[in-house]
Amino acid sequence: MGDVTRTSSVVILGGGPGGYEAALVAAHLGASVTVVDRDGIGGAAVLTDCVPSKTLIATADYLGGIETASELGVHLEDHEGDVATETVAELDAINRRVLSLAAAQSADITARLQEVGVRVVSGTGRLASPSEVVVEGTDGAIETISADVVLLSTGATPRVLPSAQPDGERILTWQQVYELPEIPDKLIVVGSGVTGAELAQAYLGLGTDVTLISSRDLVLPGEDQDAAAVIEDVFRRRGMTVLNRSRMASAERRGDGVVVTLEDGREVEGSHVLIAVGAVPNTRDIGLEEVGVELSESGHIVTDRVSRTSVRGVYAAGDCTGVFALASVAAMQGRTAMAHALGDAVTPLRLSAVSANVFTDPEIATVGMSAADAADNSDVEAVMMPLSRNPRAKMLGIAEGFVKLFAYRGTGTLLGGVVVAPRASELIFPVALAVANRLSVDQVASTFTVYPSLTGTIAEAARRLHPLHGE
Repeated sequence: MGDVTRTSSVVILGGGPGGYEAALVAAHLGASVTVVDRDGIGGAAVLTDCVPSKTLIATADYLGGIETASELGVHLEDHEGDVATETVAELDAINRRVLSLAAAQSADITARLQEVGVRVVSGTGRLASPSEVVVEGTDGAIETISADVVLLSTGATPRVLPSAQPDGERILTWQQVYELPEIPDKLIVVGSGVTGAELAQAYLGLGTDVTLISSRDLVLPGEDQDAAAVIEDVFRRRGMTVLNRSRMASAERRGDGVVVTLEDGREVEGSHVLIAVGAVPNTRDIGLEEVGVELSESGHIVTDRVSRTSVRGVYAAGDCTGVFALASVAAMQGRTAMAHALGDAVTPLRLSAVSANVFTDPEIATVGMSAADAADNSDVEAVMMPLSRNPRAKMLGIAEGFVKLFAYRGTGTLLGGVVVAPRASELIFPVALAVANRLSVDQVASTFTVYPSLTGTIAEAARRLHPLHGE
């Protein structure tokens, strides 16, 4: 590490995962680091998206666990010895815990940044040139900061439709649901992507009557279709109304509730509506066009595999780049940007090794090659094994789910996988390790697993992909 690293000035716009992870790396490499953040360190991922939604989902999972316990021969009794027939969720208390956990996580990250000498400025930043950032503080003060390196990590915000304007009371974005004082009587969720599906099931688990409006043949259209079919089946069996091939035309308040009008003229009535139809990047009015930073047609910042933009010295990370809307990818982009900019060893971003998870119940975890890509490649072999045959799954009362692996014929190199199971986000890690390190199915299969365990099915699936040479 040379002198330039120790004296470099780094300015980061946005304190989400891409921003704060980059700041930690830059500080470690000896740079003088300033993070300019408007809404709170941690960004949407910590304050209004990942941490709150997954906390809400975990709470709903506890209620589901109580139902599963009864199937295993365990039940709750009241103080008089009578069997409890229902559990009740108190949304106000749940939301207070959700938001307190998010605030605590934000405070922990802020403290860590301060420990390593990162300066945090509360306000908004704008590029005046590739090496100058004008900051307007929340107190109204204006400051110009010179920078050797700028990282743009400004995130994205929920897409708002003119025909369904959120009011924070009955018509809601996913960032507004944590202000609800009570469980909605009847929640309409518009959009069956990851956010819509996760929150629809969370509120279903908390006792809400949920209608999910999906424009596609199946929910979760961007996921493995076998996995999506499992999730939609679970949704329906648990009482959710799923309206496939349906598009919202408008949403409006009517009396004490809401009405969602579909494009074919049907009306869906509810007490609340949650709009989850994607996000738009926060790339406007921060000086990008003026300094020549290239944007895509969707308004995302164009970056290469080491997070460089089209302007020398300016990097970008996170949802504002449109690479993958994942906190883990944002963090990796931010770390990669600082390593490259400050002269440290750097590994370009490998999207083929990214693992992701949908926090429904069961969860869907994926890494590497998709089933669609595998089907288009005659050199790729796939195997799918249901979890219902796994002894540990039987003990835990797991009836749904599977493990699916993809590998090259002949060499047996593992290319990707899908796990549908409770805590699939944990189970995908051994598959991700194998994909990232180009291990063969034989290497995975010959690794000891605990018996009984759900990971045993991963090893068994790998054994079934053992390449038969000479075919």
